[in-house]
Amino acid sequence: MRRTLALTAALLLAAAVGASADGKPTARIAAKKITAEGVGQVKLGMTFQEARDKHLIGKLRPGCELGGPETRSARLRSPLRGFVNFTLTTPRKIDNILITRGARARGVKVGDRIKDIRDAYPGAKVNKDTEDVFGIWLVRVPKSGGGPIRFSVPVATKRIDAIGVPFIPFCE
Repeated sequence: MRRTLALTAALLLAAAVGASADGKPTARIAAKKITAEGVGQVKLGMTFQEARDKHLIGKLRPGCELGGPETRSARLRSPLRGFVNFTLTTPRKIDNILITRGARARGVKVGDRIKDIRDAYPGAKVNKDTEDVFGIWLVRVPKSGGGPIRFSVPVATKRIDAIGVPFIPFCE
């Protein structure tokens, strides 16, 4: 009997949290805001320890091999997906942030199109020079237009797959 009551209560609570007064589903966790300073509470220049103490990132791990043996990165914690790269000097500070899910830049999110970027950032520039090597276009938002922020748009899908602050790191 206790199990049934506990299960019923849990289901009712989940249903109440997942729907608004008009019966439409609500977002459980709001998307974080991407700005030139960072993503949500994760800010450029923040030390590893500050970000770790706030439970914003995971463990420090080796970064891109092309950057040398001292490069370090860490995964972002939920609701964000992606990772941060750190400077080579101590204390290690966040150098760039790559988002693959869970955040929006002026309403633009992963899965949107270049048109959406241009609507939100009229000064955005599309660079197609990376098409042959990486199969993506890079859309750059200049500092004067709200950046520096970059969007990665694969040529095959023409939909954003990653957002980088202030740039998109390449390690292939």
